[in-house]
Amino acid sequence: MRIDVNAFLGAYPWRKVPGTSPEALVKALDRAEIDEAWVTHLPSLFWRDPTEGNAWLASTARDEPRLKPVPVVHPGLAQWEQALADAVNAGAPAVRCDPLYLGLDPAGDDMRVLAAACGAARIPLMLAVRLEDGRQRHPNDVVPELPAAAVRALIRADPDLRLLVTHADRGFVEEVHFGSTPEEAARIWWDICWIWGPPEDHLETLLATVGVERFVFGTGQPLRIPENSVAKLDLLELTADQLAAIGSDNARRMLAT
Repeated sequence: MRIDVNAFLGAYPWRKVPGTSPEALVKALDRAEIDEAWVTHLPSLFWRDPTEGNAWLASTARDEPRLKPVPVVHPGLAQWEQALADAVNAGAPAVRCDPLYLGLDPAGDDMRVLAAACGAARIPLMLAVRLEDGRQRHPNDVVPELPAAAVRALIRADPDLRLLVTHADRGFVEEVHFGSTPEEAARIWWDICWIWGPPEDHLETLLATVGVERFVFGTGQPLRIPENSVAKLDLLELTADQLAAIGSDNARRMLAT
């Protein structure tokens, strides 16, 4: 079984992206043999109030049981606690907050309060290092990449927080993992969509040094081709248990932790 923990629905402001509709995403899941996708409303990341897309996302997911909504929470806005409570009550697998897209200090007071709230609510907090390669970004897309120090600060902000970090490369993962205590590192999961696979040894090295249990299957689709994440696992000499762990078991354990 494969669970894609990192997928999006909706238009991207900086270029035309195909396959952004629910129907197209489901077809991509079929093509890549993915059983379930955790999805965020992509336009919400660029709206002044990103929570305005959460209702559409929830309604869309109700019509397609393979799509699990990951709503956006903005701790700098009024009533953000209600958005978090709604996500918990709806059984969302996680909530998302990309602070630099929302104009927030990634390690500031708002994010620390959100970290504590997510810890208390027992729901993982998802955030991305980047969405696109800097070489192809639009000149108006000036949002900086998430710094590794901010991830370390957040995981230290609350002992109950669980973080799901997407779009991280090998260097970022190593900087955070080896700069954290074992207890802190055990509460961070990484999706594989931005980590180089064969013929590079980045993913293989991370699985050996950081541990298979810390990685989950994610594609970043439709901004990225989902088959890329499938291929990098298929090209490694992994056991059936390791493939199952990355494909779905680690995501389930994250939710049960």
